[in-house]
Amino acid sequence: MTSEILQSEQITSEQLIQRARDLIPHLQETAARAQRERRVPVETVEKIQQAGLFRVLQPKRWGGYEMDPQVFFEIQMALAEGCMSTAWIYGVIAVHNWQIALFDLKAQEDVWREDTGVLIASSYMPVGKVEPVEGGFKFSGRWAFSSGCDHCDWVFLGGVVPPTEQNPNPDYRTFLVPRSDFEILDTWHTFGLQGTGSNDVVVKDAFVPEHRTLSSMDSFRGTNPGIDSRTVPLYQIPFGQLFPRAVSTAMIGATQGAINAYRDVAAKRVGTNDGSKTAEDPYAQMAVARAQSLVDQLKTKLFANFAQLMGDARKGQATDLNTRIQYRYESAAVPEACLNEVLELQKMCGGRAIFLHSPLQHFVLDILAGRAHVANNPYKFGSNYGGVQLGLESNDIFL
Repeated sequence: MTSEILQSEQITSEQLIQRARDLIPHLQETAARAQRERRVPVETVEKIQQAGLFRVLQPKRWGGYEMDPQVFFEIQMALAEGCMSTAWIYGVIAVHNWQIALFDLKAQEDVWREDTGVLIASSYMPVGKVEPVEGGFKFSGRWAFSSGCDHCDWVFLGGVVPPTEQNPNPDYRTFLVPRSDFEILDTWHTFGLQGTGSNDVVVKDAFVPEHRTLSSMDSFRGTNPGIDSRTVPLYQIPFGQLFPRAVSTAMIGATQGAINAYRDVAAKRVGTNDGSKTAEDPYAQMAVARAQSLVDQLKTKLFANFAQLMGDARKGQATDLNTRIQYRYESAAVPEACLNEVLELQKMCGGRAIFLHSPLQHFVLDILAGRAHVANNPYKFGSNYGGVQLGLESNDIFL
C-alpha cells in the first residue's frame, strides 16, 4: 500500500475555502468554551477533519490534496475570523502534514500507514538531550508551547546532535516521536490563545530511529530525504518560509474578525454622554479604514510571496536568498501591525470595550499572545534584513 498513490477526494480549492467559511458560526459559538477549557473542543477538530482541511498540504500518496500554500492560508484566515485559537492549531498542525513529506518515506509510513488522518503536533525548541546509539538516538527532554498536542498522535521535537569527527558542527534536527513515547503536562494558563492548549511535552529516554529525524541543514539546502521533496514543487519551497507564516497568518484573519465585530458594535453604538453615533465619528471611521486596508495589504503581500516561491519551485530553482530574508521579515512583521490596528478599533469602542464580554476583547488578547511567538519577533528578523541591505552577512539559516 505504501508504494501506491492513495485516491484523494476530488475537490477544488474554492470548495475547501468555503467549507472553512461555513465553520465560522460554529467557531464563534464555541470560542468561549475553547477559552474556558484551554483547548479547542474535540468536535471542532473533527469538523475540520471531516471538511478535509488538514489535508490541503498533505501528500497525494497519503490521501492529501497537495494544493498551493495560498489555499492553506485562505483557510486559516477564514477560521481565525471565528476563533483565532482554532486557526492557530490548524496552522501548526496542518503545516506538519507538509513537513512530514520532507522525511524519509519510512517515517511517513510510520505515521500514516494505518490512518492517513493522524495528526502531528510540535515544539521545535532545541532543548532535547540527544545521545547517538545504534540505528538512531536516545532522546529526552521537556518542551513548551506544543499547540494542539492533545489532538495529536505524534509530535515533532527539536534537538541538537552533538558534533563528531565525521560531522564537526552541531546538527539541529527535528525528531518525530509517537504518542506512546511522550507525556503531556497541563501547563497552559495564559491571557490569550487559551484554546490552543499549547502544553508542555515530556520525553524520557525514547529511542528515535535515524529515519524519524530531519536535519535543518537539509531543509535550508533543499536536500531533504523525502521522496516527494525531489519531484513535487510544493515540497521544494523552504520550510523556513512556510512554517513562520503558519504562526503569523492567523493574525490577519483575526484582524478581519475584529473588524467584523467592530462594525456590528459601531454601527449601533450611541454615546451615553452626548448621544453621538460612533458610525459618524471620523476617528472611528479612520480606524476601520486603516484596519481593513492593512488586512488587504497583508493578504496581497502574502499571496505574492508564495506565488514567487511556488513559481521558483516549479522552475526547479531556489528562491534568491535575499528575497527569502525579506519574506522572513515580512512574516514576522504581521502580528505587530495587526495588533496596532486592532488596538485602535478597541479604543474607538468606548468604555464598554474594557469589559470581558466585549466582542473585540478576545481578538486583542489573542493577537497579543501570538505576537510572543519567537517567529513573530519583527526586531530579530528586521535587523537581519536591514543588516543585509547595509552589506552585512545574514545571521539566519531558517529561511
